[in-house]
Amino acid sequence: MANKKKKVPDFFEENPFDPVNAATGKGPSFDTDNKGSKDSGKANKKNVEKKKAGFYISSQLLDRFNRKFFELKLANIDIGNKSILVEAALVFALDDMDKGKKSLVLKKLSG
Repeated sequence: MANKKKKVPDFFEENPFDPVNAATGKGPSFDTDNKGSKDSGKANKKNVEKKKAGFYISSQLLDRFNRKFFELKLANIDIGNKSILVEAALVFALDDMDKGKKSLVLKKLSG
């Protein structure tokens, strides 16, 4: 009986199609020529480095967030995914806190 060895994958091999990089949005971008496209003036969100963040929030808030996300989807709002909604909410809250004493978020936090 022939003794066949399984080929062990080389995890350190240079490969532009790394699945982890593809999932996290890191790595090389293959969309280099977007001249003339309708969104060529916008920032290319594919090239933005993203990191996973974990936070504990109440079950009620998570349910409310999920409900709102699906309401937006059903209303045909181009929301993309939940991460985009979280980013938009965080940017909104951080911009509001930059207002200082006029900030609604800071008023809510201070009671």
